[in-house]
Amino acid sequence: MLDYPIELTPDDNGTLLVTCPLLPEVTTFGESETEAWRHAQEAIEEAIGARLARWDAVPLPDGSVDRGVSGRKVSSVRLPLLTEMKVLLFRACRDAGVSRAELARRLDWHREQVDRLFRVDHASRVDQFDAAFAALKSDLKIEVGHAA
Repeated sequence: MLDYPIELTPDDNGTLLVTCPLLPEVTTFGESETEAWRHAQEAIEEAIGARLARWDAVPLPDGSVDRGVSGRKVSSVRLPLLTEMKVLLFRACRDAGVSRAELARRLDWHREQVDRLFRVDHASRVDQFDAAFAALKSDLKIEVGHAA
């Protein structure tokens, strides 16, 4: 699972400022910790969606948790599974040097069908990811673990 680290910093107006060290464009806030966390998840998905649309690099979290500096609370936001699959497919394409147009050719799909695989607002089907990873001579593995 992709858990992106976030920092919650109390602001001078009683809200919590939220930033994501891996995605500098992510800055949001919340009136409460719950609201700040929800806004962080939305902002991180939006930032990743913009990077996917531009075919820009999407950093992967390394799993470590920095304890932050005084006054900041460090937490993490887990991406929805569908968004995670989109990020992993994107990275597999980039690693293989395969563009969206080339992926469309390999799959014998229309370009728009391939573009939807990388749109975080589109509910792509699992069988489409299976086909796309197969076209890259890769496979996607999903694991089940115990929640902490």
